[in-house]
Amino acid sequence: MSNVVLKLPEESLLQIISHYGNKKTPAKAQYVRFTAKLPDTVVTVYNSGKVMFQGAGAEREAGRWGKADASAVKVSGAKGDTLPENFAKLSVLGSDETGTGDFFGPITVAACFVPADKIELAHELGVKDSKLLNDDHMRKIAPDLREAFVHSVLTLKNEKYNKVQAQGWSQGKIKALLHNQALKHVLTKMEPVKPDAILIDQFAERGIYYKHIKNEEEIVRENVLFSTKAEGLHVSVACASIIARVAFLEEMDLMSAEAGVTLPKGAGKIVDEVAAKIILRRGEAYLGKLTKRHFANTGKARDLVIKR
Repeated sequence: MSNVVLKLPEESLLQIISHYGNKKTPAKAQYVRFTAKLPDTVVTVYNSGKVMFQGAGAEREAGRWGKADASAVKVSGAKGDTLPENFAKLSVLGSDETGTGDFFGPITVAACFVPADKIELAHELGVKDSKLLNDDHMRKIAPDLREAFVHSVLTLKNEKYNKVQAQGWSQGKIKALLHNQALKHVLTKMEPVKPDAILIDQFAERGIYYKHIKNEEEIVRENVLFSTKAEGLHVSVACASIIARVAFLEEMDLMSAEAGVTLPKGAGKIVDEVAAKIILRRGEAYLGKLTKRHFANTGKARDLVIKR
């Protein structure tokens, strides 16, 4: 099935609505301005000014009105596998993680499937590379993403993280296991549908990634691609990144409420200061339940306590 997206001025949108007026069907969502169903093509006009032509005749109908939207371009500096042409328009299962560099809080990994006919929907819901969005915006749109797309999100809390890290597991191994598990979950939910490709936001070379998970009973290998900056290469990874980030934030909210103090993100000086306060109030053992214990912040917080 072909999909072509055009970004057009208001005058052209009105012409399209008039041209296909006798084929109009009821709009199924508030962000859709107009929908028409032809024998071989569905035409959808969005409030954003974009028009999607979907179906066997998509290129023919789109050709009446302009050239395809070129917003899906190669991301500068991205490294990894060479992606198929028009990859941004394919049905893709993407995965990403967050929390790995934060002293407080868990590691969360999410996988999300965005089929070709819902790519424009993801953009309508406000999806961009999560590095271009703030936490408040991601909190706002995440519920819609979770409702609209098949996904899986895994949260590895710190007590479990510290246990396996003490057994010699690297963060790379931990992330690889979580990615593989999240992808398996989504593929199971999708059956019998299969994605055109799977894109993992690359944190390790392919060989190292699969070495980490070699002992797993079920390993996802079919059509798997790796790339850095993957959020800009397909909206599925951007969706996964947002879902993972909000899961991290929600867990941080719960942890902050339990600890009686707002737990800061990252691993900077403010983190050391809050960690020192927690040690003074509730002891270092309690701090260990909230943190990735092997981070240097543990020692820095301990030094601050001694100085006081």
